[in-house]
Amino acid sequence: MTSELVPGGNRALPAGALTIRVPGPFDVSAIVTGEDGRTSGDGDFVFFNQPRAPGARLDGDTLTVDPARLRPGARRVTVVLSPADARTPLAALPSPVMTVAGGGRVLARFTPLRPAAETVLLLAELYRRETGWKVRALGQGYAEGLAGVARDFGIDVEDDAGPPPSLPPSGRSAPAGPGPASAAAPGGQDPLLDLVNSRRSRAGVRPVTVDARLAAAARAHAADMAAHGRLSADSPSGTSLFQRVTAAGYAYLILTEHLVSGPRTPAEFMDYCLTGPERHGPFADATFTHLGPGHAVDATGRTYWTVLWVRPYSPAGLEQAVADVLALTNAERAAAALPPLAADPRLATAARAHSDDMARRDFYAHTTPEGREPWDRARAAGATHRAIGENIACGQRTPAEVVRGWMDSPGHRANILTPHFTHLGVGYAPGGRAGTYWTQLFGGAC
Repeated sequence: MTSELVPGGNRALPAGALTIRVPGPFDVSAIVTGEDGRTSGDGDFVFFNQPRAPGARLDGDTLTVDPARLRPGARRVTVVLSPADARTPLAALPSPVMTVAGGGRVLARFTPLRPAAETVLLLAELYRRETGWKVRALGQGYAEGLAGVARDFGIDVEDDAGPPPSLPPSGRSAPAGPGPASAAAPGGQDPLLDLVNSRRSRAGVRPVTVDARLAAAARAHAADMAAHGRLSADSPSGTSLFQRVTAAGYAYLILTEHLVSGPRTPAEFMDYCLTGPERHGPFADATFTHLGPGHAVDATGRTYWTVLWVRPYSPAGLEQAVADVLALTNAERAAAALPPLAADPRLATAARAHSDDMARRDFYAHTTPEGREPWDRARAAGATHRAIGENIACGQRTPAEVVRGWMDSPGHRANILTPHFTHLGVGYAPGGRAGTYWTQLFGGAC
């Protein structure tokens, strides 16, 4: 069965060679990294001018990867997408569609959200997990071109005009030895907080406060990024930023993050974030009430920032998120001239339990590790519908984002617009490796 992946979604891969294909006016590249998230040298960069590396081969729009033949110590292959014509922005091109095939069949498909100002997409990654390999959809925009991506993975790149005097800031809103974490100003006030709240005041938005647990998680994550020289929500140790937050004892409803390297001071960090349309949103967003700032400096003097923007968990907030997913789903059905779905508390119980289970046990699938399927969970919760369907997603931060992602995926869209479904239960669980886990459980009479 082909998996329609959403950002953050993953799928186990069979042994043997795999092909990753992205047709269209794009250049496909790949970066091979080890346990520390860094390359071993220029030979780990596979692109149009260097189409081969041990275990990886690029032929036009198709990348072939044989994990067993990768160079010793390889643990991850990041698939990168850029415009074939460097003068054309990604936003002006058709939405890319990636397919992953192996063993003579298509295993997974991923259509990322259309980029805005980004020049490169970190499209997906193949990564080793215990004795096997998995693919994870990313869809993360990168604003500094292919050379900037390569540099941040530890590859020395010289531009035609010569190397810049210093590396520019790089980051994603929305991945040497560690240096010191951010220090608080006298009296315990974080130096970034005043700048943030001054900006929020001008925007007419209430101030945020620094939560000590969030700040501790942010500092630890920034130090980890500095230690390994990479921007990522995941640590090479396998711990994600979101797991750091929950392990610190903070329960969140919505969390977004700035992961940035380069700016040396809070003021420079602010200037960098406010100049990017994909980065400035949280500064004037009344959704967030807590801030978790942290930074660390690596052995070369480069600064790594982790800044968390958070709305804390509340039962009322959770119920509102679930209600919003139902309302947005019914709006899509209304646009297709279909009757609305009614809320079903039994389906909701099963959906909520599945989202909680995926977050707690770190898996992402319709089938649980014990082999339980959506209809098994619905029946166990007391639902009597003859027809059952399920959509799942992980990594999306809001109801609007997750419903839009489902509607942009043919398989998930089909469930939402199935005429004979009459009821819906929605589950949402923050936390876990991906940060958020969503489940829609549909019920119908036939």
